[in-house]
Amino acid sequence: MSDSYLRNVIEAALLAAGGPLPVAELTRLFDAELRPSAQAVRAQLEALATEYAGRGIELKETASGFRIQVRHELAVEISRLWPERAARYSRALLETLALIAYRQPITRAEIEAVRGVSVNPNIIRTLSERNWIRVVGHRDVPGHPELLATTREFLDYFGLKSLDQLPPLAELRAIADINLPLGLDGEAATAAQACVGEAAPGDAAAGAADAAEVEDAAEAEQLSAHGEGSAELVASPIRPGE
Repeated sequence: MSDSYLRNVIEAALLAAGGPLPVAELTRLFDAELRPSAQAVRAQLEALATEYAGRGIELKETASGFRIQVRHELAVEISRLWPERAARYSRALLETLALIAYRQPITRAEIEAVRGVSVNPNIIRTLSERNWIRVVGHRDVPGHPELLATTREFLDYFGLKSLDQLPPLAELRAIADINLPLGLDGEAATAAQACVGEAAPGDAAAGAADAAEVEDAAEAEQLSAHGEGSAELVASPIRPGE
């Protein structure tokens, strides 16, 4: 089997899959007698990544495997292919997700203690329905509240291989600090501010409790009217047929 044939099969599989594929699954695409080794598959994945350098697509490794996706810097233009997905998640939902991501496992009561307001059940439901969070256990305290943590689907969606690739909180604080003078907008700035709220719970929670309650109510109305919200495209895989 030639390297070019192996690379072409891998590329075609990644384009057709609609999601990340692990190396083990890529090797199983071939007949047993011709099956390449995992090392050979990884070599061709590296070759593909090199071929895509400077192009509009890239090969990305996430928690579930490899996928071909649109480059992040082209996300704004490509997102216009799906105008119905322009709605963004509210700050309340992003704050909740950031708390779970950075402090997992965490209970709803602990999230509420940081944010200073009750967690809207629709927010937890939406995050669960998207398979971004899951229950991983129960805290050994009265009531045995559920412990929430992020999932592999969360890592895949945000293009992360592991939680170690989450940006440091200090970096997110710096982004939020310059957000106002630079006019930074978009989902990245909102997520950064959400993490800043987590990093400084005292002042942030006390000063924004009423506003957060109003925003949570608006989030509930939006989720009820439109089902689940949808974030602006960040790094969308190429999906044949769409």
